[in-house]
Amino acid sequence: MFDTLAFVFTPGIVASILWSPILLIGRFRSLFDRLPPARSMIASYLLVAVGLSLPFVIGTGFVFATMSMGGAGLSNALLNVVFLLTIAYVIVLPLVAGVGLPRIGLDWDPADYGVGTWLLLVGAMVWYAAVFVIPLAFFAFVLALPTG
Repeated sequence: MFDTLAFVFTPGIVASILWSPILLIGRFRSLFDRLPPARSMIASYLLVAVGLSLPFVIGTGFVFATMSMGGAGLSNALLNVVFLLTIAYVIVLPLVAGVGLPRIGLDWDPADYGVGTWLLLVGAMVWYAAVFVIPLAFFAFVLALPTG
């Protein structure tokens, strides 16, 4: 049981550490400060950062659990999961933060959601996704190498 929990949550904890410099930006501190359920910047940040890792962890686990073949087939499946998640993170999550949250009453941007806010949101999501994409893409490359 502990092994499973470590496998699921350790990548998110590592990602939260690598992504933490975004907290130097006041707009992101404001965002995490207003998010429920904690309404605490640090608690909300950790919940979001670890929660965002779960699709990458679950997707990677699903690929390894369902792919009976190794090599290039496994590599391609892993790259497909990583690609789809990255596109979703870079497009959908900034829309959720910049459009969805204000519409449900969580007004968090003191700069009134201008171009700078959108660039910060997309940049933050590219950064977060890169934390997973870089090692998984490297691993997929190694899997695709011919054996023997």
